[in-house]
Amino acid sequence: MAVVPLDRASPVPLWAQVLADLRERLAAGEFDDGFPTDQELQAEYGASRQTVREAARRLQDEGVIVRARGRRSTLASTVLEQPLNTLYSLARTAQDLGLGEHSEVLALDVRAAGEAAEPLGIDPGADVVHVERLRFVGDEPISLHRSWLPLERARGLLDQDLRSGSLYDVLAGSCGVRVTGGWERILPDIPSPDLRRLLRLPAGRAVLVVERLALAGSTPVEWRRSVVRGDRYSFRADWSPT
Repeated sequence: MAVVPLDRASPVPLWAQVLADLRERLAAGEFDDGFPTDQELQAEYGASRQTVREAARRLQDEGVIVRARGRRSTLASTVLEQPLNTLYSLARTAQDLGLGEHSEVLALDVRAAGEAAEPLGIDPGADVVHVERLRFVGDEPISLHRSWLPLERARGLLDQDLRSGSLYDVLAGSCGVRVTGGWERILPDIPSPDLRRLLRLPAGRAVLVVERLALAGSTPVEWRRSVVRGDRYSFRADWSPT
């Protein structure tokens, strides 16, 4: 992948231009065998040491690379491990590990149930609250969550701030609906180019698709389809001898 020349007439800072290009190269898998040194980045971009160091520092803060004095930077390999023996959420998993989390809300609206009608047990034309969030741990996108919830049970979500925390906590607080159980199915998948860019997923890495039906008692209250980065998330199931 060719290095994108810096536009010195642009209002975008040079370090931000380097950062954007490095993200594209990372997503293409260019650095799987090693990340360039500051000197190599200076030569590639024709930029100052301060400029490339700022771009690399941002990647380090996002958890993408690991930098150490006197050694070549390496790609980070932190993987969130999620036990499957209880109801879980990304927010709680990140918090338990002492990591910050937040979401970019891409959609929060009312629409016809469509594909969610069958698992929710409602008519395809029935109204649901639709929530789509890009979930981050630190500054790194980890997953894309899409949820469909029956409007009569989840109307209160429409006025809520969903940029952090567990959707179920907000559902309980604003709608009086508490998730008590359900089931989920986990499938591997190959992401589209657009989804790969959105998740900043390196080339050659797959995603996990998690389909979930959440219940309040025996009543379906959410159908969720999450796409999770396969290089940053793992699931663990524990069991005891029978």
